[in-house]
Amino acid sequence: MESPKTRGVVSLSALLVLVSLCVPVSASSDRTKTVEFNVKPGGVVHTFSQEMGEYECLFTYASQGGTNEQWLMSVGLSDDDRLFSCSVWRPQGKSYLFFTQFKAELKGTKIEYANAYSQTAAAGQSDVPLKPEEFTVGDSTVTHTSGKFNAQLSKLTAIGRTQHDEL
Repeated sequence: MESPKTRGVVSLSALLVLVSLCVPVSASSDRTKTVEFNVKPGGVVHTFSQEMGEYECLFTYASQGGTNEQWLMSVGLSDDDRLFSCSVWRPQGKSYLFFTQFKAELKGTKIEYANAYSQTAAAGQSDVPLKPEEFTVGDSTVTHTSGKFNAQLSKLTAIGRTQHDEL
């Protein structure tokens, strides 16, 4: 299995979309959207999703401990409609919930880049990526690796190439 960090070549426009998605926007454009949602503990499987045109990002998870946490999901399309991005994160930095599972699915795309983090950059802290063996990147999904995931998740990002063709 390829490392999530080396899977495919990430173009400059993909990185620009990713950077724009990591910063919450107060006024959404028609190319990006950021939405707040609650991550709920209790061990029950929950799914939160957002669409952008014909593409969709679904975040499915189960977690334990604590109380609800406010998280953000950003989705966006590159100007040429060839890249669809999804970021899910806790803006306060580190989640205090223990995740028993997680999966992000990008519908209508093939993932070219993905990474997951146990801590996000907030309050002077840096992003702390999960170990590569803790999660698996497939063609359209990023998911925890059973038996190797250490139950800490605070951020997940994925960029997929769309099937968009010029006429």
